[in-house]
Amino acid sequence: MDQPIKVLLVDDHEMVRIGLAAVLDTEEGIEVVGEASNGQEGLRLAQMYKPDVVLMDLVMDGMDGVETTRRLMEMLPECKVIVLTSYIDDSKMYPVIEAGAFSYLLKTSRATEIAEAIRAAARGQSVLESQVAAKMMNRFRQPQRAPAPAPHESLTEREMEVLKLLAQGMSNQEIADKLFIGVKTVKYHITNIFSKLGVEDRTQAAIYAHKQGLAD
Repeated sequence: MDQPIKVLLVDDHEMVRIGLAAVLDTEEGIEVVGEASNGQEGLRLAQMYKPDVVLMDLVMDGMDGVETTRRLMEMLPECKVIVLTSYIDDSKMYPVIEAGAFSYLLKTSRATEIAEAIRAAARGQSVLESQVAAKMMNRFRQPQRAPAPAPHESLTEREMEVLKLLAQGMSNQEIADKLFIGVKTVKYHITNIFSKLGVEDRTQAAIYAHKQGLAD
């Protein structure tokens, strides 16, 4: 690249920032343009310097790395965020990737690995810590759960008929006459319908039927 890769450091630990800046300043083609101790300052400096790459900590006081990444992507969508953190648990990893993080490294990574990840990001190539990559692969390999069936799918054909007529405002006697069954049988079906739909009265059953398009 003709121009150096502009890098912004966002980390609430001063010694981490000092160490990263010192190492990256020795790397050819990489320029550290700013250091921020929190998310708010990171966004301000990003707006000022328009970095190509941001090294982002996850856990910071105030605005955390996930929210900072989300806002940064809205502000500078072409910028590449490399998460550099000590955490690899799902509650932090997946949200920041969904927020737009481009690469994910642990702070145990060697300086040369971080520098290469910066160069790769500038080329449009994502780098994931091996443990992160394994977690993501396992997540995608998990079979997708089928959606739970709608409550009315457990109704019998006769119960569906009773529900439809009930939703049309018919009384038990009118339903019995319509279906040529006894009133007691109608009451039995309605009791089952209430139980299966998880409703308490005719009004709730009728509302459910109309919402599901079962009353026509």
